[in-house]
Amino acid sequence: MSSSVIKTALVTGASSGIGYAVVKELAENGFTVYACARRLDLLEQLSRGYEANKVIPYALDISNFEEIVQLKEYLSKHLPHQRLDVLYNNAGQSCTMPAVDVTNERLNQLFQVNVIGHMNITSQLCQFLINAKGTIVFTGSLSGVSVFPFGAAYAATKAAIHQYARVLHAEMKMFDVRVINAITGGVSTDIADKSPLPKSSPFYFPEGLKALEERKLMSAKNFPMSAETYAQKLVKDILSPRDPVDVYRGTLASVVSWLMMFAPYWLVEWVTFKKFKLDSVEKALGQKRETEKQE
Repeated sequence: MSSSVIKTALVTGASSGIGYAVVKELAENGFTVYACARRLDLLEQLSRGYEANKVIPYALDISNFEEIVQLKEYLSKHLPHQRLDVLYNNAGQSCTMPAVDVTNERLNQLFQVNVIGHMNITSQLCQFLINAKGTIVFTGSLSGVSVFPFGAAYAATKAAIHQYARVLHAEMKMFDVRVINAITGGVSTDIADKSPLPKSSPFYFPEGLKALEERKLMSAKNFPMSAETYAQKLVKDILSPRDPVDVYRGTLASVVSWLMMFAPYWLVEWVTFKKFKLDSVEKALGQKRETEKQE
């Protein structure tokens, strides 16, 4: 990170949850923070808790490339010495739905927000980070390394971001720019997907519906870390001279990641079936097939 007098950071998805908490933690650690999200009213409310120009609200839809280009132009006029110390890529959408039930429209939006938007904003702002010898952070997820049922589409976006961050790390270290991939476990936020299962779904029967609801409650039932504690840990990672690429933050992040590295896949899948009541789903489907054979 640069030793410039005015430390600057930009955080996407800053209107709630992790992004909101990270903005506050960075500001309390001496950064001037550009807080970006679609909801400008929430950002303005956040900025009022600080002295003028300490937290700067900026309306941004990360899925809109033109808006990212406009952000670059805005920063080129306002960043002190054209230096950005921290780019915190946090904006994201959840999707808890059987893989076969995710619509084309939703799939495209999910990848635009969770993957392509982060890639675009990183490429557009990279020179500011090179100038500052700064740090780029991505909010990854256990979903990107583990097997969480009814989360295939979301998991695919996070796996893509993990790999993007790791390769980016190798490329940017030559410019003295650090890249942190925060593999995130349980954190108390409002990102949970509340979309109902469509009636056309092959899982639309009592056991399938029950399993989906169990999956949606996964984070809340596993003692999630507060967003404030998570932000404190991540800002410490940013301020640290260490350069580990992957860091594990949030409830069960390290445990599940190590399990996935060393446990045989059949065991992982067996545990998944038990924990998320997929064995009941499988049993119900088997009974249905037997009934159909007898008819």
